[in-house]
Amino acid sequence: MLRTTPPIESDAQPPDVSEHGADVRRYGLLLGFVVASLVVQGATQPGPVQEVVVSVLLGGSLVLAFAVGNVSPRMMALAVGVASLGVVVNVVWAATGHAGAGEIRVMNALVVALAPAAIGLGVIRNVRANRAVRVEAVMGVLALYIMLGFLFAFVYGAIDRLGGDPFFANGSRATVANCIYYSMTTLATVGYGDLTARTNAGHTLSVSEALIGQIYLVTVVSLIVTNLRRRES
Repeated sequence: MLRTTPPIESDAQPPDVSEHGADVRRYGLLLGFVVASLVVQGATQPGPVQEVVVSVLLGGSLVLAFAVGNVSPRMMALAVGVASLGVVVNVVWAATGHAGAGEIRVMNALVVALAPAAIGLGVIRNVRANRAVRVEAVMGVLALYIMLGFLFAFVYGAIDRLGGDPFFANGSRATVANCIYYSMTTLATVGYGDLTARTNAGHTLSVSEALIGQIYLVTVVSLIVTNLRRRES
């Protein structure tokens, strides 16, 4: 009589599909908010409504950045507080007719400045937990890249509004759209030349942004994309 042996149970745990789907949704929402912020700032008419919409999108991006970073509840509360403060400040200033003022640019820069570190932490934790580079990590590094462009753009605008002298040469206005356009082309090291910084401080900031953007593209982004879904040995 033949005897059958019971199947051997494996200790390996199957991947948590639901958790992976939640990560994809969080990173997808983050990238969506960031891209929406880029479109609104670059393609819409400047004014109070634009400032309020941008502040809401940036605040949402900050909260989502901390969410993907899997930070502690205290840090998440800090992100929500900063995002809410940014929205309130922008609404008050927009309601009083100060849309585009330097204080708004500074507030937006402070909100954006907290996001890249949280996104980077989230990407690192995601890769280590999955032992693989998945699509959510790619979305994370792209969102981080755009947020860096936002940060420099708001700094350029704040310098123009609060520094007393124009930031751009040849009389070009430092509108929100112009600052975003100049920052993104500098970060990508495209350098069309139609907008240029006027002062030595502006030149230094622009060169710094170009170096950060180039190094980020050839190291972080290329490494993540090349190893997409490759398991560690």
